[in-house]
Amino acid sequence: MNAPFPPVPEIRIGVSHCLMGAQVRYDGAHARDRYLTDVLAEHFTLVPVCPEAEVGMGIPRETVRLEGDAEAPRMVAPKSGADWTARMNAYSVRRVREMADDDLCGFVFKKNSPSCGVFRVKLYADKGLPRRDGRGLFAAEYARRNPLVPIEEEGRLNDPVLRENFIVRVFALHRLKRLFAGRWKRGEVVAFHSREKYLLMAHSPKHYKELGQLVAAVAQHTPAAFRDLYVAGFMDALAVHATPRRHANTLQHLAGYLRTVIGERERKRILAVIADYRAGLVPLVVPMTLLRHYIELHEVPYVGQQTYLNPHPRELMLRNHV
Repeated sequence: MNAPFPPVPEIRIGVSHCLMGAQVRYDGAHARDRYLTDVLAEHFTLVPVCPEAEVGMGIPRETVRLEGDAEAPRMVAPKSGADWTARMNAYSVRRVREMADDDLCGFVFKKNSPSCGVFRVKLYADKGLPRRDGRGLFAAEYARRNPLVPIEEEGRLNDPVLRENFIVRVFALHRLKRLFAGRWKRGEVVAFHSREKYLLMAHSPKHYKELGQLVAAVAQHTPAAFRDLYVAGFMDALAVHATPRRHANTLQHLAGYLRTVIGERERKRILAVIADYRAGLVPLVVPMTLLRHYIELHEVPYVGQQTYLNPHPRELMLRNHV
């Protein structure tokens, strides 16, 4: 049986430079994140960027913060009153354009940063307490120009569900880029979609159905239009978090393919373990490992090719915690 997760070419993700241990923060320190440098670096090439250092603020430097309106925030140094907004915005446009050559499949930003924060960055109004509805200027520009690229903050990667979802999407975008690189054939898309069926189902049955209809009508679109629609729909599907209920439903579907090759006692055992997972008694890796055992033992070809069984390297152990 062919391996469902073969070796893949280099996968590149952007990373705020301080998270890699570079001493580029405002106080000359770093914010090394060992999950990035010791774990993810084994599987991805990390591409560093530090907007505040690269725009010329210096190291160490006066602290800056976001002020004003969430739709068009200003980056201001409160002590001196220096306004970095125009310079940071111009830098962000140029740097994001340059990073297109890096062909990134994901980006991990520094939380709370007025340049790199993605979620709930402090935004100071003229009066009152700061609101938590800002987004760093560089991160906002990157997200605007690259809506399909998965982005996260290092702090949120401590959440097992968010971590697994982010990495699933990084590998998925890489697979999509490989599929549509150069001239592609309709049959290749059909085969790809068939392999991705249960991964899509675990995240969003609605998107899976819509993408199936799109694939069936591939001849009605230009190659470029179909590619754009399919990639956008696929990444939208995986942005929906796979819940225990949807995982359990997907696992039950996969177990159905074993009906003719295993006995009733084994089948009941598999279903009982799936029920334990859905009830929160065991992590996802337990029913997944059991299913993989029987699928590989009996060489069930269609199911064995499903990306859902191995959407990322097992060494990451992501499903041990969800």
